Amino acid sequence: MNDSPVVLVTGALSGIGRATALAFANDKARVVVSGRRADEGHKLVEELRSIGTEAEFVQADVRVEDQVKALVEQTIARFGRLDVAVNAAGTEGETAPVVEQTPERYAAVFDANVLGTLLAMKHELRAMSAQGSGSIVNVSSTMGIRGAAGLSIYVASKHAVEGLTKSAALEAAPFGVRVNAVAPGPVETGMLNRLTGSNERKATMLATVPLKRAGTPEEIADAIVFVASPKSSFMTGEVLRVNGGRTAA
Repeated sequence: MNDSPVVLVTGALSGIGRATALAFANDKARVVVSGRRADEGHKLVEELRSIGTEAEFVQADVRVEDQVKALVEQTIARFGRLDVAVNAAGTEGETAPVVEQTPERYAAVFDANVLGTLLAMKHELRAMSAQGSGSIVNVSSTMGIRGAAGLSIYVASKHAVEGLTKSAALEAAPFGVRVNAVAPGPVETGMLNRLTGSNERKATMLATVPLKRAGTPEEIADAIVFVASPKSSFMTGEVLRVNGGRTAA
């Protein structure tokens, strides 16, 4: 009988989500990856299998509850249980001042970042509570506790993710399920490049990081693996901030 943990990663096809799937695979977990782009999902599965782990891709949009429900059900049908869920799907939206924001821009960000996290946890927690164990890690951001000019909707969405995390942790604790979040600072991903818009703006942002650099997706993935693991077994309802010291001052 294979007792390797079963890990589900949403938003797994790029950036932090992809690095996280690879980190769990290297840690001998069985991994289900999910996202909206089937071709990239199947390529990632082949890469994960080449490491020597069991892996599957399930195409799903976290904004659509039927697809999220099916994602969790297919994970359990394939592997028999769900031990870890990492909710990494999200978007930064368009940069604009508050006076130029629109309901459409709000919905685009909140549907992915907040509704997507809520729906994922809803069905992950149902499965984990029934089995009496499990660990969920949501991906927040340094912006989950700060403000940022031009990024009001993204900032608000990450504040909401942290609130959802803490509330779900209180509800899940009696069932032996832990719920935490990891909040990265600037990380070398396509999102960081889109947010900054130019090399000059990127350099200006990184100058505010005490370690004077961006993090790597692999560094954030390592933190996620730790928070999900039994090594953090007395941690729930917490947000681990991994940002090079940016929120220390």
